[in-house]
Amino acid sequence: MEWRKSACILCECNCGIEIGVEGRRFERIRGDKEHPASAGYTCNKAHRLDHYQNGRDRLTSPLRRRADGTFEEIGWDTAIAEIAAKLARVRDTYGGDKIFFYGGGGQGNHLGGAYSGALLRALGARYRSSALAQEKMGEGWVDAHLYGGHVRGGFEHAEVAVFLGKNPWQSHSFPRARVVLKEIARDPHRTLIVIDPVRTETADLADIHLQVKPGTDAWCLAAILGVLVTEDLVDHAFLAERTTGAGAVLAACAEVPIAGYAAACGVPEERIRDTARRIGTAGSVSFFEDLGIQQAPNSTLCSYLEKLVWLLTGNFAKPGAMQLHSWMAPIARYETNVRTTPVTKTPIFGGLVPCNVIAEEILTEHPDRQRAMIIESSNPVHSLADSGTFRTALGALDLVVVIDVALTETARHADYVLPAASQYEKWEATFFTLEFPRNTFHLRAPVLDPLPGTLAEPEIYARIIRALGVVTEADLEPLRAALALGRKEFMAAMFGAMADRRIAGLAAYVLYEVLGPSLPDGAASAAVLWASAHQVAQRNPDAVRRAGHADGEALFDAILAGRSGVTFTLDDPDGSWHYVSHPDKRIPLEIPELLDVLANLDTTPAGHTTEEFPFVLAAGERRAFTANTIIRDPLWRRRDTGGALRISPQDAERLGLADGARACVITRRGRTEALVEVSDRMQPGHAALPNGLGLDTLDDAGNPVRTGVAVNELTDLARRDEFAATPWHKHVPARIEAG
Repeated sequence: MEWRKSACILCECNCGIEIGVEGRRFERIRGDKEHPASAGYTCNKAHRLDHYQNGRDRLTSPLRRRADGTFEEIGWDTAIAEIAAKLARVRDTYGGDKIFFYGGGGQGNHLGGAYSGALLRALGARYRSSALAQEKMGEGWVDAHLYGGHVRGGFEHAEVAVFLGKNPWQSHSFPRARVVLKEIARDPHRTLIVIDPVRTETADLADIHLQVKPGTDAWCLAAILGVLVTEDLVDHAFLAERTTGAGAVLAACAEVPIAGYAAACGVPEERIRDTARRIGTAGSVSFFEDLGIQQAPNSTLCSYLEKLVWLLTGNFAKPGAMQLHSWMAPIARYETNVRTTPVTKTPIFGGLVPCNVIAEEILTEHPDRQRAMIIESSNPVHSLADSGTFRTALGALDLVVVIDVALTETARHADYVLPAASQYEKWEATFFTLEFPRNTFHLRAPVLDPLPGTLAEPEIYARIIRALGVVTEADLEPLRAALALGRKEFMAAMFGAMADRRIAGLAAYVLYEVLGPSLPDGAASAAVLWASAHQVAQRNPDAVRRAGHADGEALFDAILAGRSGVTFTLDDPDGSWHYVSHPDKRIPLEIPELLDVLANLDTTPAGHTTEEFPFVLAAGERRAFTANTIIRDPLWRRRDTGGALRISPQDAERLGLADGARACVITRRGRTEALVEVSDRMQPGHAALPNGLGLDTLDDAGNPVRTGVAVNELTDLARRDEFAATPWHKHVPARIEAG
């Protein structure tokens, strides 16, 4: 058995792992102790990655849809030529902005998506989206207003750690999550606070669990702010020296009816006061908000209120508090001047079209409707709200091209399906570089050779761009000649060539074609990282040098050589101020639109259930053996193999249900059946189904089989945040009946 270094692909931590390979099987997996972030840590999920690599439904040939709806295998040359011609036809007939892109990678594969932008620019496409747009865009818009970047808590050193709609015991999201949680829980001088309607595994460890009613987080956070202000627990020196607009925010928080909002969220007032006092008197506080609030009512408001709690108490840019950080390459834009979608005129936060309006941008007679779609490494038919409507939308397009490792639920509705090499068969990386002060990046070498007939995404994009003919050999030859003299000469030539806007827009493709072939061990896909390394070093020269790299060229060489990853920036303790985007380096606390919503919260409905649909269903709960749809083989799950519907003992008794019974779940958009798990973790009136199940796979005999519930057959496009249009996946009004 040969051990090869790589990383887990099942969450954004991407913990370093070592894989024991025999033939093409992953026989053993262990944490990589040399990884600069995870240091040997990994959770239970990584040990099951052979079920991803050797899943039954891998594709090994391009597919083309026949007139009768079935697929036929075709060669790569035919597929590329036909796709390029049909994309060009849409561009020339309707405009390139009618070609929509979705995806660009999941939890473990971003390197291919880094080249997608070149194809979109070659086509004149302007609109794109990804799963990030149904999660983080409201928070990102708030971040853009306040400081212009993404923040991360220093949980290893925080005196108080607060998790809001977040269960890191299962969803992780920061290095060594379970180790850090246990360290906080064991330390009598530190406090772990959880705000969640479910008694999660993290809540089991918590000193304080505010078990709010589902969907009432905004009232809870507003009450905490009210206590902080009325009991004068704010950091006045920090507000005076480092922020603007504090007066309006303090005045708004002072008006919060604390007792009333405590009643609205179902938490005793004194419990909220104790929580606020602990936060207000701590030496350092770190917060983590996640999908529990980001896919629920008032999500953008909750993001704002959460950030006001730690900003008003001065918990920014100090050890154990909230920090801005560097990026190897930003995964979203942090901007306040946003454009809108062409049909529905929905604001586009972070440069990503909200997922809940994509179908509406297609299913219309509007002249600016989308006409074609490229979908890479994503399964939106399964993962976006209201799967039925999204299937209809794909059917209304002139062209759908899917790039993926398997014939997914989305790929089954494509005109062409292009088979990608797996994430362990090519050079790969993610841009989840989210840590401070030590930020790390891991370029992963292939563990196995690609399956015959598959290609890495950068090569797929390059072949389509070549077929479009937008870059010629005459454009590339001077750059090749410069590279032959050395990378210094190549850099000068590349910057000169980018004076041509056409070449600048296609820079990733040009790097792949020119620099890529010169890289060692077939690492052509890493060519785009050369530009990223230089940009990081230019923007953060001191932090790059502290991390041990003299300049961008040295950083790029270290990335290529570092099989366990590298630290690419190392910041000073107060380095977060360097990343604040505002020229005066002060944080403008006032966001008028959200303060208006806060002012009217007392007249805003706190509940959204009805007599017909009396339950709140959390559609997509993270559990011990869920991982979105990355692993399609249902045999990877050792527990909860069918993805049970969790309900409270009180509801089970009232409905006559027991463990293992079948129940019907009905919503406005659909109905399904699920096995029941009676759990005292759930409140009465609250139910949960896990994420990542309900996939249509094949059994050992080749017969189609579905395991568990596809939750987005139940969710509703219309239920979404008023600002970011993020879906209410965690707050679906439902009815539950005995099956």
